Amino acid sequence: MKDGVNGVALGVFIFFFLAVTVMGFLAARWRKAENEQSLDEWGLGGRSFGTWITWFLLGGDLYTAYTFVAVPAAIYAAGAAGFFAVPYTILVYPLIFTFLPRLWSVSHKHGYVTTSDFVRGRFGSKGLSLAVAVTGILATMPYIALQLVGIQAVLDVMGVGGGENTNWFVKDLPLLIAFGVLAAYTYSSGLRAPALIAFVKDTLIYIVIAVAIIYIPIKLGGFDEIFAKAGEAYSQTNPATGAPRGALTPAEPGQWTYATLALGSALALFMYPHSITATLSSKSREVIRRNTTILPLYSLMLGLLALLGFMAIAAGIKVQNGQLAIPQLFETMFPDWFAGVAFAAIGIGALVPAAIMSIAAANLFTRNIYKDFIKPDATPAQETKVSKLVSLLVKVGALAFVLTMDKTVAINFQLLGGIWILQTFPALVGGLFTRWFHRWALLAGWAVGMIYGTVAAYGVASPTQKHFGGSAKEIPGIGEIGYIGLTAFVLNVMVTVVLTFVLKALKAPDGIDETKPEDYTADAGDPGVQVELPPATAGTSH
Repeated sequence: MKDGVNGVALGVFIFFFLAVTVMGFLAARWRKAENEQSLDEWGLGGRSFGTWITWFLLGGDLYTAYTFVAVPAAIYAAGAAGFFAVPYTILVYPLIFTFLPRLWSVSHKHGYVTTSDFVRGRFGSKGLSLAVAVTGILATMPYIALQLVGIQAVLDVMGVGGGENTNWFVKDLPLLIAFGVLAAYTYSSGLRAPALIAFVKDTLIYIVIAVAIIYIPIKLGGFDEIFAKAGEAYSQTNPATGAPRGALTPAEPGQWTYATLALGSALALFMYPHSITATLSSKSREVIRRNTTILPLYSLMLGLLALLGFMAIAAGIKVQNGQLAIPQLFETMFPDWFAGVAFAAIGIGALVPAAIMSIAAANLFTRNIYKDFIKPDATPAQETKVSKLVSLLVKVGALAFVLTMDKTVAINFQLLGGIWILQTFPALVGGLFTRWFHRWALLAGWAVGMIYGTVAAYGVASPTQKHFGGSAKEIPGIGEIGYIGLTAFVLNVMVTVVLTFVLKALKAPDGIDETKPEDYTADAGDPGVQVELPPATAGTSH
């Protein structure tokens, strides 16, 4: 790491940061609506985004600063096991092609803003809706925190804020400024801000990856040399574990972990509230279908991005915190001015998803906690005001998390969030295709999955943590090490199916379904299709 502040890189970084800040505030005037005081406008951009805006928004939402830092950092630390992120992003798009258009259609028809709105309307259960909402909020908080970790990693490498012995306020001041700007333009512009900024973010990332994948190997002597040095490094023993550091290909004992983690992550990705928020902002069902066919372009970028982990090893990058490996690689290999561009790509790559995540979490609280349980007669203007305030509180919570806890803890809590959010899959995706599941059975299955997943993750230790040290554990009855989230999901489904049979046999009340079969295939241009307000929005309750 270079001594002192890298002035040139910092200057380029500040230039791009100021540019997207201006764009964030100007976004309030972009596609300005007659009535801005509604969640449809502030939280979903008026449901007006076309194919390319949605593509950039979803890309900015799913491929974050944390992705930019953590995926190659996992390769740097452990080898090919970190590549699980590539197959899971390949698996996810055929999967979402089957259900996202249905979710968009029924949400458009009934005015649903969140997944919990749909679950409440489909199963007639506020309790199940509340469970989905709370899970979404809990899973999103550490995810936002990790975006701030991404910004902090870049600031550390640029030498901004001083060393470890610097006064905490001076050290964290740049991060506080970035947070304040993010909070201000999100409050002002809502989802339009990250939608507009996503164009800059994704363009910068594609440029940086394209340059890095050509320029750095040339400087390091080609990919043969890179893989040779990486293989040599992975063969060395890790003092903390007594085992080799990693491998260029997944070892046989780790293949169950690799496969279950990839599959479980693919099932979970579009359960996150921010993924659904970006989806529901689209103007038509066909926009969603087209996006599922072109979003895999990001998976190609992710595969190239992962190779940077090997390059960091070949370049001799030595860091105590693996999250600094890629920013440090950029500072070492690139001219200062282009290192600044790369750092800006990471920094802006944190701002876009953090904004969407905070909006999504705020919408869940407003619609499915405040509206359903605190103030059923809230007006659209009151809903919007509460959502804006909660989006600020969510960011403050994430900032406090980053500033007061070890970064490894933040990563492991994000892994725990992935285990949790997967437990909403039966209610959401199952509900999009069938009404057979009983609402109480879904709630019981969710509870079993949440409890098992949390307890199992609590029992996982790592060299640095006694609890929540990872997301893989022995699968009961199989004996192989696998992803805890997927095991919890299987238990969730088993409990849901068995209890559904029991409850139906006992003729337990099944709730009222406010949707119709034709709602799931409706498009914006279909004759007679109009957005209806769900009963809760009209001031009544189930």
